[in-house]
Amino acid sequence: MDKRERLKEAGLGLFGEKGYESTSIEAIAQRASLAVGSFYQHYRSKRQLLLGLMDELLERLSQLEFCPEAAADTRAVIRGLLSRSFAHDLRYLGAYRAWQEAALAEAGLARKQKQIHAWTTARVTAVFERLAQLPGARKGLDLAGLARGMDALFWSLLGQAGGMPKPELERWVESCTHLIYHALFTDSPNMKK
Repeated sequence: MDKRERLKEAGLGLFGEKGYESTSIEAIAQRASLAVGSFYQHYRSKRQLLLGLMDELLERLSQLEFCPEAAADTRAVIRGLLSRSFAHDLRYLGAYRAWQEAALAEAGLARKQKQIHAWTTARVTAVFERLAQLPGARKGLDLAGLARGMDALFWSLLGQAGGMPKPELERWVESCTHLIYHALFTDSPNMKK
């Protein structure tokens, strides 16, 4: 298992630095301080490693609890949801960068990417539906449409986050918090500044 983990870590790092096409199996094995044969003992191909990494990312996302509840500060609830999500996702930046590149070149991965986006959009929609039950939520919103747009923004942000300094990523999270809050909620008269 140690060798498998080392290969995954090496793949994540190289995929993030060089992308999918520019990362070789030899480079992954070298970064993991293993022989190329060790790579093939655990993975049939670079594609299989990438699929495994994306499966791990999706598994981690499926384990996140997105159950917003009424609180004095709804913005803090939204920010907390986003922060937890990105904290889990950032480890997999290299895999996502490589995935985007590989999906452009391979129809099978492009189909899988559509399935992934449909799944994550459904999860975002479910969160928005829960938030829409809280006091002050706007009525009659197209929550599914808003979720599609935010899901696309989240994946785009994840694709860019690798080169971002932490303060810049925090500003993005704060901006997304503001955007979601104002899309879903009206300001009460005593909250306006």
